This record gives sequence, structure tokens and C-alpha cells, in this order.
Amino acid sequence: MYDFLLQFEDIISLLDPLLELLLGMNAREALLDPLKYQFMERAMQASVLVGLVSGIIGCFVVVRGMAFFGDALAHSILPGVAIAYIREADLFIGGLIAGIATALGIGWLTREERIKEDTAIGVVFAGMYALGIAIISTQRSYSADLAHILFGNVLGVKEEDLHIMRWCGVIVVATILLFYKELVVLSFDASHARVIKLPTEFLRLLLLVLIAVTIVASLQTVGVALMLALLVTPAATARLLVKRLHFMILIAAFLGVISGIIGLYVSYHKNVASGAAIVLTSTVIFLMVFALAQLNNLRHRLFAHSSNPRKPGGRLSMPNGTSMS
Repeated sequence: MYDFLLQFEDIISLLDPLLELLLGMNAREALLDPLKYQFMERAMQASVLVGLVSGIIGCFVVVRGMAFFGDALAHSILPGVAIAYIREADLFIGGLIAGIATALGIGWLTREERIKEDTAIGVVFAGMYALGIAIISTQRSYSADLAHILFGNVLGVKEEDLHIMRWCGVIVVATILLFYKELVVLSFDASHARVIKLPTEFLRLLLLVLIAVTIVASLQTVGVALMLALLVTPAATARLLVKRLHFMILIAAFLGVISGIIGLYVSYHKNVASGAAIVLTSTVIFLMVFALAQLNNLRHRLFAHSSNPRKPGGRLSMPNGTSMS
């Protein structure tokens, strides 16, 4: 990656004035030199992969109002990770099994609305998270050894971790492409999906499993505690910019990648936790877009008011949509 980007050094050097102001170093020192290290190159690949996949699947989480489910699922994988750690097995596999089991369990409990979804999520989330804490608390060194699962450590990504992330990303993206139209119908109008005989229960469980796979793939990058932000924030930012879902997915994926790259460099240069840096970068982008959207709405309202002044005796519209003569 370093040798490849070195070919574009002249273009990257255009950022010299900005980086000199922010970091006190030129573009080569700030952006290219860190990639000489293999751990940094692997971290960059991981950040791009996780940002891309999380941005895509996060759009369905936001559109369907599943943020609470995403947070609960991120914490519910803890027992699987803890058991895998104790047995010296692959933490990804343990987390994946726990995540898929939790997703299917919540799906089964809420089938035919026997229990409301938020109630089922709360019960399963609390139980699984408590079980995970109970398991890891029996290990003397759990606080140090499992800290990267809770808070992430993208700088410690290994080649085998990258391999798992790639496969998880391919599975998630390929499945969404394959069932895209069906998932869109289910996300916007579940009643219509049932009327046209779509397998709504299968599609609902499939989406839950895809979220679980995405969360497990992102563990090393941002950890359990911050995973919700990576799922929701880029998608929420994209929703402020566009209304069409396919455009929203593209923008969210782009913002996820950009947040991962910028956050990684901030983590490297400022010596802060990588997961926190990535999430804070994504949050700052959201706040900037939100502020610009509010200013744009204000400008449109002022323009509309100046173009159509209220006539005497007319009706005065209140901000909440009610009218007052």
C-alpha cells in the first residue's frame, strides 16, 4: 500500500498546508510514512473493510429503527468471546456463534408478535451480557486480555483477522445484493411484503444474522462498546443528505470508510484509542452535516417567506403545523 500511494505523492502533497497547521508535519510524514509499518497497513485495510460493510448494513438498521437491536447484539456476543478465550479457541468464531444464536433467539421470541421486539431484545441483551461478564470475571487476567474486545484495537489486527473480515464482508455484501429488492420492501412496508407473498420471516431473520456477522467482523476495530456508533452514525449522516435508499447506502459506505481512515490516523498521531478515534470522527462528520442541513433548511424558509409575504388577514402558520387566524 505504501509503494502504491507513493506514486501519488505529488497529489497528496497538496494537503501540506492543512496538515502543517493541524499536525505540524507535511503530507508524506503524516499520511505516507505510517504505512511503512505492516501493523499500520493491516489496520488501514481493516478500517476500510469495517467502515464499508458497517455503512451498508447500517442503512437497513437505521431505516428499520433497529438501533437498539444493534447495540444489544454487539453486547450479546460477549459470552461466546469469553468461552472461546477460556478454551483458547478463535474469538471470532465464538463471537459469531453467540451473535447468530442471539439474533435467531430474538427473532424466534418476536415471531408472530408473541413478545414485542424491544422487550425481547432487552431480556436477551441483559441476560447474555451478564453471562459474558460472569464468565470472564472468573479469569484473573480477563481485564487486560479481553479489553480489546470491549474497546477495540485496530492496530493489533493480524493477517488471519483480516482474512476473516474479508470473508465476512463478502458474505454480507453479496447477500444484500442478492436479496436487495426483497429487503427494501420489507424495510419500508412489511405489510405489503406479506401481501405479495415474500418470505418475510426468512428475510427478517436473514437481516438479523447479517447484522450479527457485521458486528463480529468489526470487533477488533471498534470493540463491543462502540460498535453501535459504526452501524448507525454513517447511515444517519447519509439519511440527512439523501432520501433514496441506494444512494444512502453508497454515501454511508463512503462515510464509513472515510471515518475509519481519518480515525486511524488520529489514533496513530495522537496516541488515543483507535476505536474511540474512529467513532469520534464519524460523530464529528454527522454533527457537521446536521448543522449544514439545519442552516440550509433555515435559508429555504427565509427565502420562501421573503418570496411569499403573508397578506393582511391571512392565516399564520405555527412551527408545529397548526394554524392561527
